[in-house]
Amino acid sequence: MRKCSLDNLNAVFNKISEEMMLFVPADTENGAEYRKWEEGVTLSDKLNTNKSPKDFFFPQVENLMEFKVNGKEIEVIDTRSEHEDFVVFGVRACDVKSFDVLDRVFLTEPCDSYYANKREHGLIISMACTKPSETCFCQTFDIDASNPGGDISCFKTESEIYFKANTEKGEKLLAKLSDLTEECDDKEVTKQQEKIKEIMKKLPLAGLSTEKFGGGKTEELFDAPEWEELSSACLGCGTCTFVCPTCQCYDIKDFNTNKGVLRFRCWDSCMYSDFTKMAHGNSRNSQKERFRQRFMHKLVYYPENNDGLFSCVGCGRCLAKCPISMNIVKVMKTIGGKSDE
Repeated sequence: MRKCSLDNLNAVFNKISEEMMLFVPADTENGAEYRKWEEGVTLSDKLNTNKSPKDFFFPQVENLMEFKVNGKEIEVIDTRSEHEDFVVFGVRACDVKSFDVLDRVFLTEPCDSYYANKREHGLIISMACTKPSETCFCQTFDIDASNPGGDISCFKTESEIYFKANTEKGEKLLAKLSDLTEECDDKEVTKQQEKIKEIMKKLPLAGLSTEKFGGGKTEELFDAPEWEELSSACLGCGTCTFVCPTCQCYDIKDFNTNKGVLRFRCWDSCMYSDFTKMAHGNSRNSQKERFRQRFMHKLVYYPENNDGLFSCVGCGRCLAKCPISMNIVKVMKTIGGKSDE
């Protein structure tokens, strides 16, 4: 483990950015957002960014290929290129865990080469949560906010920041920062971790349970009468899916540039009425069906196909952003019973 003073953190950022792009959470008019590091950018103290770091590996909009059409001949142009190395700093434990969910989708055969290229070149520096919010429930999914993981874990105190390498990539980066950091023990980190665990136990959602959910629950939960009432107020706006760090649905579109055709993909949402629209019609015509699909996928379908891993990490973004205050916690309490009380 290594450490440096907070006064020296900008020097650490400068050192990293000399070799690769560095992105840090910074305050904006709309809340915390990831920004490319440069002099003048101030590290945000907010618990979480509005949008998750998923965007670095699975961008909201991404070009896939181009086509040139000449009469009856079509030329397919591969627009892929090797991504340059980059670092994402300050990622919370919940968002680090989201990469495990996404990896099982995009890195399983057939592997998504666009995503894989970014994962290969990206390095995650996480940050422990010393002030978790009342909307946090990561512990429900066995995520430890005091031990956030990633390639390097960071622990910030009042005057210092501690770095712990977790992977070979992390060790190599820390070695390059040896002139700006010093070797240390983990006593302060252990103290901080104990405090965080005590805070997590006292949060309002600390008792939220996944006991009633998971693989094999489809038949039991699919026709539950509660879906009707839960979905009745849903606007189908898709906000929850766009702030979610684990949602992975996308659409593929072709755009005529007048010089050819550009094929790109963009995030989509199972909450949209045209999400399952096909030539024959739509298989989910009601908001209830679309609403149910989202939460059944998070809590039943995904864990059934992924060794019990839930497709929710308890980051709390959907609790904070939904305009009608409908979210996965209310679904879990209503469908699964109020096991936290």
